Parts: sequence; C-alpha cells; structure tokens
Amino acid sequence: MLPLQRNIRRKMKIIRFLKDWTLPVAMFTGTLLYLVFAFVPFLDGAANFFRPVFGWILPVVLFLVLFVTFCKVDFNKMRPVSWHFWIGISQILFVLLLLMVILLFHLQGGKLILAEAVMVSIIGPCAAAAPVVTSKLGGNLESMTTYTFISNLLTALLIPAVFPLINPAADISFLYAFAEILYRVCIVLLVPMLLAYIVKHFMHPFHHWIVGVKDLSFYLWAVCLAIVTGTTVKNIVHANSTAGFILLIAVASFVLCMMQFAVGRFVGRHFGSRIESGQALGQKNTAFAIWISNVYLNPLSSVGPGCYILWQNIINSLELWQHRQEEKLN
Repeated sequence: MLPLQRNIRRKMKIIRFLKDWTLPVAMFTGTLLYLVFAFVPFLDGAANFFRPVFGWILPVVLFLVLFVTFCKVDFNKMRPVSWHFWIGISQILFVLLLLMVILLFHLQGGKLILAEAVMVSIIGPCAAAAPVVTSKLGGNLESMTTYTFISNLLTALLIPAVFPLINPAADISFLYAFAEILYRVCIVLLVPMLLAYIVKHFMHPFHHWIVGVKDLSFYLWAVCLAIVTGTTVKNIVHANSTAGFILLIAVASFVLCMMQFAVGRFVGRHFGSRIESGQALGQKNTAFAIWISNVYLNPLSSVGPGCYILWQNIINSLELWQHRQEEKLN
C-alpha cells in the first residue's frame, strides 16, 4: 500500500472514531482543557482570559443547538401522548419517595446533603438537548420536544412545593419561584423555538440549508458538553468536602442515573416509546439542577448533578454505539 493511501486510510479511521465517539471525546477534551489551564502555572493568564469567554459561548451554543433541533420539528405533531403522563408520574413518585425518607428519618448534616444531591437530580427537568440525542437514536423528535416543555412545567411546580420541606430556612415564595423558573424556560426553550418556527415557515432557503447539514445540532451539543464537563470537573476539584464524601455523592448519582434511564425505558416499552421515555426520565438539565442547588439548598449538593452529567453522557454514548451496531446488522 502506498504511503499516501495509508495516510488517507489513517485519517478516515480517525474521523470515523471521532464521529462514533463524539460525546466521550467531548467530555475528555473538556476535562483535559480544564486540567491543563488549571495546573500549568504559565497558562494562568490564558485561563483568566478564556473563563468569561466560555461563560459567554455556552448559552450561545446551547441556543444554536435548540434552534437547529427545532428547525427539524413538525410543529403540527407536537401534542401530549400517553407516555408523557406516566413519565411525569414516575418523576413525582421518585421525588415523594425521597422526600418521605428525608422527613421520616430527620436527615441532617452529610446525610441531608447527600439526599439533596440526589433530589436535585430527580426533580430537575428533562434536558433541553434531550431531543438531539433522541433523534440520533431514532426516536420521535416531536413527542420528545413536547415532553421537554411538560417536564419544565412540572419542575416549576415541584420545586417551590418540595424545597421548603427539605430546607425550612430557604426563603421560597411559591409564585416567585414558579415565575422565575418559567422565565428561564421561556428564554432557553421558547425563544429558539419561535425563531425556528419563523425560519421554517418564512425563510425556506435558509431552513433547507440548516436541515441539510447532517448532525449539526449533535456536534454543536458536543461543544456544549466539552464546556460543561470542564466546568463540572472544576466544581468537583474545588468542592469544599473530603474526597470520600465526593465519591459517595458520585456513586449515588450513578445509581440514580441508571435507575432513571431503566425506569424510563420500562415505562416506554408499554407505549412503543422506549427510547423517548428513557431519555425523558434519564437525561436531565444538570446546569439547571446545579443552579437550584446553589440557590435553594446546600451548595455542596450541586456536586450530585455535576457528576450526573458525566454518567448520563456515558450512557448516551453507549446507547449511540448500540444503535450504530443495530443499524449495521440491518
């Protein structure tokens, strides 16, 4: 084989690997970049420069992810379906079960922080980018997008009702918390959806170009994931606690992540929506969960959703790998 052919084949293998394992590569890149900038002294100046830049880039890229995804949605097919109700009920039951444990056993100190870390990873809404992964797995994009809105509304109702029972010192007005959460939902979800609707119905050439770029939203999500992973690793490294307790939270979030994906898929099997239901209950908006941890609960509990984002994207990567293998067999 000629050297040129070998080089081309080697490059094709690298490109194929990057396409097949985009999420793990993004997570590894985010972790590596944080560790390099954090622990290499002569890069301190660059780290200080890029910190606000990444803070600005993340919401912009997430907005683009949702905009591109919503450009592919058939808005006429967005309506509630049966599995939405049962996944919502499953989330409520998880919340009530953990709340009962907290209240009955009067959890305090480290035990309460651990329970809070688990609670925010349950009560948090379905990830805004869940439709992206669902679409890659061959699921129904419209029903997944619809549930994203339902999930955020459910979270807006649960948080002001539940958190004062967990932390009585938290000053939470039901109407204020509900309105604040809905405001964030409008900014994150409704604005890109409205823009996508306008582009789809009134800017046809631009719309055709966007939907014609294969997996554009998925690769944009990978950029988001790299930034979020780097931030997550930073928060874990600088968490004000012992390594053993951080590890305990990480294990608890791993068990919870597996449970939520498994229960979601079990429920969805009864409605022919195994993929959608699994992502709906298992894939969480961890950035939102970290925010509510810092605002309403012990800030250390934010390590729970911080670890959860790593576990859920490892599961997503395995699901995508399995989906590729099934496509090869077919």
